[in-house]
Amino acid sequence: MSGAAGTPGASADKLRKPPARDWVIRFAFGAAVSALAAIVAKVWGPAAGGLFLAFPAILLASLTLVAKEEGAHRAREDARGAALGALGLVAFGLVVWAGTPRWPVVVTLLAATLAWAVVSGVAYLVVAARHRDAGNQ
Repeated sequence: MSGAAGTPGASADKLRKPPARDWVIRFAFGAAVSALAAIVAKVWGPAAGGLFLAFPAILLASLTLVAKEEGAHRAREDARGAALGALGLVAFGLVVWAGTPRWPVVVTLLAATLAWAVVSGVAYLVVAARHRDAGNQ
């Protein structure tokens, strides 16, 4: 079992088919963010609209459902994990931006993936250590 900032875990029984209501909520959040991105793109241009498309619409819906079914604490932990993954995504993007003009695409994507894994992994370890230290005080 996984705990707060503990070892990630998986449970096969959690793979059951989600109710249709959950799919509708996820679809509605995704559609709303996509519509907002279209409006932003129309008003301020495609570069600004593209930033909104990067917004994790499905995360909002998922966190809402997790909070309802598993509690606010679990939703908070999921949000923390998403934020740490987003830090890695920034590293991925920076490596792609810097590497594309210099390296072959395959090398760039491998380096970017490695950067994502390292940054996200180190961020996770830092947060887990801080959480563990806070619990010992």
